Amino acid sequence: MSGIDKVVLAYSGGLDTSVILKWLEDVYSCEVVTFTADIGQGGEVEPARAKAEAMGIKEIYIEDMREEFAKDYIFPMFRANAIYEGEYLLGTSIARPLIAKRLIEIANETGAQAISHGATGKGNDQVRFELGAYALRPDIHIIAPWREWDLNSRQSLLAYAEKHGIAIEMKKGKASPYSMDANSLHISYEGGILEDPWAEPEDDMWLWSVSPENAPDQPTYIELSYINGDIVAIDSMPHSPAEVMEKLNQLGGNNGIGRDDIVENRYVGMKSRGCYETPAGTIMLKAHRAIESLTLDREVAHLKDELMPRYATLIYNGYWWSPERKMLQGMIDDSQVSVNGKVRVKLYKGSVSVVGRMSETDSLFDESIATFEDDEGAYNQKDAEGFIKLNALRMRIAATMKQAG
Repeated sequence: MSGIDKVVLAYSGGLDTSVILKWLEDVYSCEVVTFTADIGQGGEVEPARAKAEAMGIKEIYIEDMREEFAKDYIFPMFRANAIYEGEYLLGTSIARPLIAKRLIEIANETGAQAISHGATGKGNDQVRFELGAYALRPDIHIIAPWREWDLNSRQSLLAYAEKHGIAIEMKKGKASPYSMDANSLHISYEGGILEDPWAEPEDDMWLWSVSPENAPDQPTYIELSYINGDIVAIDSMPHSPAEVMEKLNQLGGNNGIGRDDIVENRYVGMKSRGCYETPAGTIMLKAHRAIESLTLDREVAHLKDELMPRYATLIYNGYWWSPERKMLQGMIDDSQVSVNGKVRVKLYKGSVSVVGRMSETDSLFDESIATFEDDEGAYNQKDAEGFIKLNALRMRIAATMKQAG
């Protein structure tokens, strides 16, 4: 295509993106720059370098982005207690703005006119990547091969790879029937038997967690320390954001925590069924709400809860870089200045229970007022009568008018 001589490709080294790499060179007659990010998906990302080199790529970016992902994306989202449609902890959604940002940065560094991704034309990820890219560089050209080519099956991709001499590592043993995506926050499963929303997932599908039935018979207690709404230590041992994710995923997975089976509404209009493992996120959501219950003003907490569904939908739909998400983030972050203290949770056979919370500096819990024992005049119970009558006034007037006919 005229005007495009260099493209930055989000590259995993797998079948899809390896075919995309060659396809871009053939169809667009362009130079391809590859970008591979380690965002905690597990496994090695360095093999992608050898695969790109074998295909003649000169500019190869392989980057460890786990700390940036946790610190600047996962943690801010959990300050908002974000959850989509009451179920989904946004594990895939929150990774896309980071990848989009780095694609644009690399395009700027290398003089590329376009970026490319392997998201299909049916899913949300195409929207997330592209909304983020356009927000950061409005003149960028985006190439989405799944919306252009006719290679619409695994067999056609394999045939293309064989025809063009693309080396594809064929894993031994039974291939997974699921389409999976993983990062520091979650691993997702779609396709296969999951396309029938009545079918129960097979237990050997889950990779990060034991089944709750097979989890230890003794609970695990952990203590989480918060500063400004973020976890900074586990059991009094300081951890970086990425280390927090790794540790809580391990602890949660060992106790059968974080499995979810969801039918969700995609932004592109269809319903889809997916299964998710989010051990760390499940613990973080429960614990963060606990420390907020102690330290946030009632109306601030309620306003956050009212705003949260909008905030979560913005992330799910790909609007991380939008002005409205940034505005909401500013409000949310301001609310977290007082969210300091500790939460003790119990992990047991798939459940997370809050069993203690404290804040030496910011607790709004006043035992002298809350007590059912003698409060020594801290609260005048007679004041409640006028409070109740004033709040009942409009209903009393309506009832009086109704009785009068």
